[in-house]
Amino acid sequence: MKMRTLPLVALVLGAAALVLSACGDTSRARVASGTAVGAGSGAIIGSFSGNAGRGALIGAGVGALGGVLADEHARGSFSH
Repeated sequence: MKMRTLPLVALVLGAAALVLSACGDTSRARVASGTAVGAGSGAIIGSFSGNAGRGALIGAGVGALGGVLADEHARGSFSH
């Protein structure tokens, strides 16, 4: 893959992660989906730098955090 396509791939994966992360009806489902999407996206992006495992771990952590924040928002924890 050419280096010029890397930003495009990262943009598409980021958009997909935002759309798909934290899908679910329960707290556990939101965190699990965020973690899964984050790990997958991180592994793909990390593979471009030669370290898919590290990318998956970082992506899973970020995805889990996103899932927790989306769950808290869905429960109204961030309202004024």
